[in-house]
Amino acid sequence: LFARSDALRRHQQSELNTGLAAHISSLDSGEMCIHEAVQWVKDNTLPYLEGQLSPETASEVVVKETLQRLWIYSHHIYRQELRKKIFDTAKKLKLTGFCLAGKPGVICVEGPQEHCEEFWRVVRYPSWKHISCKHVETAEGSGDHLFPAFEDLQLQAHGDYGLRNDYHMDLGQFLEFLKQHRSEHVFQILFGVKGKLSD
Repeated sequence: LFARSDALRRHQQSELNTGLAAHISSLDSGEMCIHEAVQWVKDNTLPYLEGQLSPETASEVVVKETLQRLWIYSHHIYRQELRKKIFDTAKKLKLTGFCLAGKPGVICVEGPQEHCEEFWRVVRYPSWKHISCKHVETAEGSGDHLFPAFEDLQLQAHGDYGLRNDYHMDLGQFLEFLKQHRSEHVFQILFGVKGKLSD
């Protein structure tokens, strides 16, 4: 369980959640804890909020919001329900980027740091085995998005081995796509080889 609020800075939220975790661990084993947790948050949030942000500091926080970009690699992305979860989560968190389904699968999300971290938490849970966050980019401010929206990246595929959708993405096309979005440096990070574009 964790509590999150836009009114709290990251360290305040961390302190609040440390207190919440300590309270929950003090409960008897097997005891219902959701109601207890909600009540504890209601009773104990005010000290974390009171006098923490002056109007000047609040406006400063908005200006200094951190833009984050996560580059996520998966051995493959085929299942429709998984793709739906990826798109629904990105839309809900107002993230831009893309999802390249197939083999390999690549996801890029960009937006406020907390939203990207929430996306990663939701998508990899409960047990997506063949997925890793290969690279994280951060920048101060909310500008400099490389992607205008969150898109379903469709590339040519080759290979079709029987009943499984075992098709491999055209990585040359993917490298071209990355180059168009000022991200060709990520190709080597994702795949361990330097990409070459044919002239």
